[in-house]
Amino acid sequence: MNLPPVRTQVHDRAVLLAAERLSAAADKVTATQPVRHVLGSTDVRLAYAVQDTLTAQRLAAGARIVGRKVGLTSVAVQQQLGVSQPDSGVLFDDMSIPDGATINSGSLIAPKVEAELAFMLKADLDNQPSDIDYHAVTAAVDYAVAALEIVDSRIINWDITIADTIADNASCALYVLGEHRVPLTEFNPINVTMTLNKNGQRASSGRGDACLGDPLNAVLWLARTVAHYGMPLRAGEVILSGALGPMVSAEPGTQILAELSTLGSVSVRFSNRGNNNE
Repeated sequence: MNLPPVRTQVHDRAVLLAAERLSAAADKVTATQPVRHVLGSTDVRLAYAVQDTLTAQRLAAGARIVGRKVGLTSVAVQQQLGVSQPDSGVLFDDMSIPDGATINSGSLIAPKVEAELAFMLKADLDNQPSDIDYHAVTAAVDYAVAALEIVDSRIINWDITIADTIADNASCALYVLGEHRVPLTEFNPINVTMTLNKNGQRASSGRGDACLGDPLNAVLWLARTVAHYGMPLRAGEVILSGALGPMVSAEPGTQILAELSTLGSVSVRFSNRGNNNE
C-alpha cells in the first residue's frame, strides 16, 4: 500500500527493528517472533513502512519489481484478523517459478499454497485514484492465467495479525503462472471455478466470486490504493488477485495441481528433503 513514511524517532526505531528481524529470518530460513510486539497488532501504517523498508533493501541488492499481490480478499479471513480491507505485497523477479517446476523445500519455512487468477497488465494505471474505475482496470488487462501463490510466514507458527503479515510482504514467497493466456473477452472471472489437488487428492476449491466478489475488484482496489500513494501499477506487471479458496500446507514432497475453468491448470512440486534433486 506504500503509506506515507512514519516520521517520529520512536516509530522509525520500531520499523527498523521489525525489518531487521524479518530480514534475518528470511536469510536464515528460520521463523521469528511476531513483529506486532514492536509495531502494534493493528498498526497498518507502521507495517507498510516495514514492508517498504524491506522492499528498498531488496531493490538495492539488485532485485526488480515485476508485479504486486493482493491478500486478505476473503471476508472470512478479514474478520479473523479484524480488518475491513485487503492488503498488498510486492512481487520481485526472483519469486517466479516455472509451471511444473520443483521448489526447494529447504528454502522455505512453513509454506502454504493458494490458487488464484493472475492478470497481466498492458497499460499503466496511473490516473488519479478517483479516475480509476472498473472499466479502466479491464481495459488495462492484457490477459489472465491460472496461478499459484506460495505464501510463507517468517513469523513462527503463522501466529500473525494484520501488522505481521503486511510487514512480511503480505506473507508472499513465490508464485507460479500457468501457460494458458486468456483475454477478458473470452471469460468472466466471477464464474471461474477452481479445484486444487494435493498429492492427487482434492484439498481446496472455490469460485471467482470468493475474491472480493470479483477478482477484478481486487485489482481495482490495488490500483486505486497504490496510485494514491505514488506507486501506480505499470504495464507489464503481473497482479496476483487473491485466493479463490482455502490455502493448503505444502510439506516436503508435496505435489500441487490446480485446475481453473477456462484458464487451464498450473502445478508445482516441493522437494522431499530440502533440495531440488529428489
